[in-house]
Amino acid sequence: MEPRIITTLLKKEINDSLNNRWFVLYAVAFTGLALLLSWLSLSGGGTGYSGFAGFGRTAASLVNLVLLVVPLMALTIGAGSLAGEQEQGTLSYLLAQPVNRIEVLLGKYLGLAASLLGTLALGFGLSGIIIAGRGGQTDARAYGLLVGFAFVLALGMLSLGFLISVLARKAAIATGVALFVWLAFVFIGDLGLMGTTLAFKLPINTIFNLALLNPLQVFKMSALISINATLDVLGPAGIYAMQTYRDSLTWLFLGSLLAWIVLPLFAAYVIFERRGDL
Repeated sequence: MEPRIITTLLKKEINDSLNNRWFVLYAVAFTGLALLLSWLSLSGGGTGYSGFAGFGRTAASLVNLVLLVVPLMALTIGAGSLAGEQEQGTLSYLLAQPVNRIEVLLGKYLGLAASLLGTLALGFGLSGIIIAGRGGQTDARAYGLLVGFAFVLALGMLSLGFLISVLARKAAIATGVALFVWLAFVFIGDLGLMGTTLAFKLPINTIFNLALLNPLQVFKMSALISINATLDVLGPAGIYAMQTYRDSLTWLFLGSLLAWIVLPLFAAYVIFERRGDL
């Protein structure tokens, strides 16, 4: 495996991302919404929110923004990466060169990851400036943890997008599957867990374990902890998690999100390596 080849492909992916209208639209939308939510949350509208209370409202708004926008952005750009180039015929040309498939996969993944994290860093960075300028007392460590967990979630969804891209043969199909997965995580996940709980009267530990299977739920719980909140708002499952895992809860969430980075990307590599039609 040649680092030089991976670096070349990485730079190409970054350049392609900057020329991709959808990616630029995602970047502008996320940055704009992050700035708007930070400004509105800290302005308080005359309700008297300031200091840590104002920061808590802003952080909660950013958590909801991440839950909606970041998985959609990461899944769609990841799903369109290999499937799009295969449909255009450029992937076959690239693989005909003296390169290994793992170099192609890593180069494209790292390039898109750099573009994605750069976009998030811009949005969170500008939002942080507004928080520091208008929020009074803020918790930099809490904000840093929130951003860090958002980065890990984005990389996990990007890995899942790559797995979808390897399995699909057309960009439109890959994008459609990515959108369905996004809808399943965002909407069906919460409703499905609630319905299953009510129908089968699941024990508390089972409900929490099922929540760990949804990376968006894991991010939400980890974000609540990072902004010095508790999981009591999640009901009995949150209370069970706090009492059972205590100080190791953050590491449990981090490990769950890291698994979403490694496992789908590894599966994508195995399938990509064995596909004989490329």
